[in-house]
Formats: sequence, C-alpha cells, structure tokens
Amino acid sequence: MKTYGLMGKDISYSFSKKYFTEKFKQEGLCSLQYVNFDIQDISEAQAILSDSTLGGLNVTIPYKETIIPFLDGLSHEASTIGAVNTIRFLDDGKKIGYNTDYIGFRDSLIPLLRPYHTKALILGTGGAAKAVAYALGELNIPFLNVSRQKNEGQISYEEITPEILKLYTIIINCTPIGTFPNKENNMPISTAHFTSDHLVYDLIYNPEMTVFLYKAKEKGAIVKNGYEMLKIQAEHAWKIWNL
Repeated sequence: MKTYGLMGKDISYSFSKKYFTEKFKQEGLCSLQYVNFDIQDISEAQAILSDSTLGGLNVTIPYKETIIPFLDGLSHEASTIGAVNTIRFLDDGKKIGYNTDYIGFRDSLIPLLRPYHTKALILGTGGAAKAVAYALGELNIPFLNVSRQKNEGQISYEEITPEILKLYTIIINCTPIGTFPNKENNMPISTAHFTSDHLVYDLIYNPEMTVFLYKAKEKGAIVKNGYEMLKIQAEHAWKIWNL
C-alpha cells in the first residue's frame, strides 16, 4: 500500500483527503491511500518524511514555510515563493518541495478578470499569500500586501482607505478569518466601500460562502472562494508525484 497525505495542523476539515480518496477510487487505484498527518509542531515532520511507504505529501497551514529546512531541494517556483505545498519523494530518498498553490490561484482567477481589475490587495503574509503574490506577478498585476504590522513594501489594515480600495479592485483574503468552525468571526476588512468594480477572492472554501464573500456580493462585487484553486493545485500535485 503506497501512502499519500496532507501535513498540517488541525486539518480534520481538510479538502485533500476526501478529494484524493475519491480520485483513487474512481480511477481504480486500490493500492493507494491518502491520510492526514495532523501534527502540532513542525519538529514532528521528520518522522513522517522518513516513512518509506510515502509516495507524496501535500503541506498546509501552518507549515508551508517551516517545512523547507527538512527538504533536500526546491523547484524554482517554490524557492522564489518561499513556500511549499507539495513534496515529491525521489527514488534515491531525496525530498523535493514544489508549489502548486500559485497555479491553482492563477488559473482560477484569470476567467474572472475584467479590464478594470488592474491592482490587488493581498490580505495576509503567510505561505498562501506568497503564492498569490507570485501568481499576480506572472499576470503583471501590481499588488500590495496588507499585514497586521506595517513592514517594508506592505501596508497595515488601518491604512486601507476608500481611496486605496478605489484603486485596488482585486481583494484576496489569504488569512484564515472566517474558516469553519469559526465562520462567524469578524471579516478581514470592512466591505463598506466595495463596489461592483471589485473582485473579491477568499482562499477559504469551508464554508462555501464566508461572511466576507457574502457581504462583498451584497455590494455587487464578483466573488470567488478557494475550492477551484484547491482542485487545480491538487491535480498539479498529482502530476508532480508521477513525474
């Protein structure tokens, strides 16, 4: 039995296990299984990575960046992004990190873009936000990162003004705010100044419609959750595992 799986923290809700279990069943891959490796600290990663039955791993919050020192190499994209969500196990035992998040985000965003979607705000600065930034760079869309503390090249949440929202008509939530089971949590930012010119993308997929997306839709904005992004990145991970 060859094992694939997801490494993360508090991931019982995860999309990946259900997706790949169904995929293996539909494609008659009875010798494969997909499991969740729910760990509380990155120090537990080494034991998982040493499992000789592993065929590949996905990595999710909060380990997309801290997993890197445990790997033997990175793809160009993963190295540039600074985050890994897919690990390939080579025949010689080496473990190579890849990033397919940026592909999933990019390919699911493109059909929604309109001529007036020229600048983006990325809410959050973690591994997912880095993948989103890479994808926007490929699409030549300028962006600003929004963080709780102002750092170089970023703005704080308090600095988001109606004037900024008029210029930055793509809003991408890369924070976990609004994720099940805490779906009633506060929104990452107010939607008071959103309009029908805005495209609001929330990487959260559970619930299907976060409070943030619901309120944005009320303002006439185009809205998108992270489900299609997940499907696309998962299929690219499968291709990498089978190179």
